[in-house]
Amino acid sequence: EEVVEGSSHVTKSHDMPRQEYGGGRTAPGGDRGGRGGGRGGRGGLERSASGRGGAAGRGGAGGRGGRGGGRGGAAGGARPAKAAKYIIEPHRFEGTFVARGANEDLLCTLNLTPGESVYGEKRIEIETDEGKKEYRQWNPFRSKLGSAILSGVRDIHMKPGSKVLYLGASCGTTVSHVADLVGPEGCVYAVEFSHRVGRELLEVAKKRTNVVPIIEDARKPQKYRMLVPMVDALFADVAQPDQARILAVNAHHFLKNDGGFVISIKANCIDSTAPAEHVFAQQVVALKKEQFRPREQISLEPYERDHAVVTGLYRVTKK
Repeated sequence: EEVVEGSSHVTKSHDMPRQEYGGGRTAPGGDRGGRGGGRGGRGGLERSASGRGGAAGRGGAGGRGGRGGGRGGAAGGARPAKAAKYIIEPHRFEGTFVARGANEDLLCTLNLTPGESVYGEKRIEIETDEGKKEYRQWNPFRSKLGSAILSGVRDIHMKPGSKVLYLGASCGTTVSHVADLVGPEGCVYAVEFSHRVGRELLEVAKKRTNVVPIIEDARKPQKYRMLVPMVDALFADVAQPDQARILAVNAHHFLKNDGGFVISIKANCIDSTAPAEHVFAQQVVALKKEQFRPREQISLEPYERDHAVVTGLYRVTKK
């Protein structure tokens, strides 16, 4: 975990203090060298009759301990690494941002809980006229939605103030970024079937009050129909053979007319014997039969293998 202060450009990192430990460890080295000298002296007393008392000279090895101390001191006194500088710019999707640095550009969201990370992601502090703001890196290798954004998807159908139903919330990695994106005026209804993983999701929801965790089977939306209102967007990452049907049954219950959907399709979970492109095409056909209007399909390479994201609208009424 790393925090970068954009205003003073000072990096608060756990790697920085490690250089100081070098000088600290050398002091015991010098002590052990001294003890070596003492033992050498005793050897000389015990073996003086045989004329081998000169072996006591080995005690001089203590001098090596002293040199170790010198090297450690040099390491501890080295200059700290120069902090990376970032400039925050708004992304084309409202609620997301790009942190531009000298060597890298990072996709970010504005942290709803400053000072805390969810999965060890980098955090960037920026000094503004309104005070300090903290942004969290959105790692595309840990999030299907994040990888879709960086792959160039045209619309995610989410913005500040949106109500989002999230199927397959897992431990809350992507859910936390969606919660940042929709902001305190929006809400994320996160459905996860596994009780073990759901415990981690509950920890995320404790700190983000706009996340409603639902530990239930997404195939049975009637079990949580009293918790979820009509939503603006539906996201699904369930990795099940019938994931198109799971998306449809939840849309029928909760998604508004003209609402947006985003579904992550894992080809191997549906048919491991068929080419991925054929599986994706079959899922698009299945979605069209359920009143979805797919508008875009995009591969998640190189972030995910044999994955695609399909986005579109549901029950389109506008011409």
